[in-house]
Amino acid sequence: MLRIVRALAIFLALVAAPAMAQTNWPEKPVKLVVGFTAGSATDVTARMFAEKFQKAWGQPVVVENIAGNSGAIGTDRVAKSAPDGYTLMWAGNAAITILPSLQALPFDPLKDLTPISTSLRMPSIMMVNNDLPVKSIAELIAHAKANPGKLSYGTPGVGTPQHVAGELFCHLAGIKMEHIPYRGANLADVMSGVVQVGIQNAGASLPVVRDGRVRGIGITSLQRSPNAPELATFNESGFPGFEATSWFALMGPAGLPKPIVDKVRAESLKVLADPEMKQKFAALGLDTVGSTPEETHAAIAADIPKWAKVIKDANIKPAN
Repeated sequence: MLRIVRALAIFLALVAAPAMAQTNWPEKPVKLVVGFTAGSATDVTARMFAEKFQKAWGQPVVVENIAGNSGAIGTDRVAKSAPDGYTLMWAGNAAITILPSLQALPFDPLKDLTPISTSLRMPSIMMVNNDLPVKSIAELIAHAKANPGKLSYGTPGVGTPQHVAGELFCHLAGIKMEHIPYRGANLADVMSGVVQVGIQNAGASLPVVRDGRVRGIGITSLQRSPNAPELATFNESGFPGFEATSWFALMGPAGLPKPIVDKVRAESLKVLADPEMKQKFAALGLDTVGSTPEETHAAIAADIPKWAKVIKDANIKPAN
């Protein structure tokens, strides 16, 4: 009987150990992977959350930039990491919902990742160099038709929402602009005129548009943004139903324990509810979301075929 009791105690201790570790998580630094360069909208917003998480959890939360292939390299790194909560991701929708229709990926967005919460959503701004004689979407179309082959536009990379938006716009408008993919923000080259047109997340581009360093001519949300009401939508500029927004979600590798998922999401909701943070998000053109893991998974499952149709209709190729 004594041996049975001892064996039972050992078994219960082994079963309880992982649960206890999850309850005490985090007990060491947490990595928050960002698939884009420092200074990009993805990076800026990730650091805002990381700072709040670090204060709440009493452990360092280190943002690690693993840029490349529109966020897919960083996403793959997270998908292949241990599901212990010490490697999380601040994910953008490009690698999750758009790239699967453009190329073979080493991970399955629906099977190899654990959604935690979609935290923020934002449109992109189409902007032009100040020397370009263009002040509206209609004027850009007219200028492109009058100057065939002379315009180029920069985006954060192939397969990003900005790239898809740009190619769809060119297809619908019947114009040609050369796509120049970057590995993150491309604002400096638009300001200097290396590329004449840029499409960038509002989080990164709104400050330079407001400062007058570039000229904003359109926004990719379906309705005008309350954070930039002066910018016309493509939807109202001759392209009904045109919408190409970005979202940022907290994710982890498949098998991430529910207690950790719940703890990270709960803390992210506190960040979104903070009045000071809400003001900062609004200043960057960001809408707060705070969805559940189930809602995030459902949105991903719906967005993949949506973007697949856009990519097929606009004949978008990975090499564009």
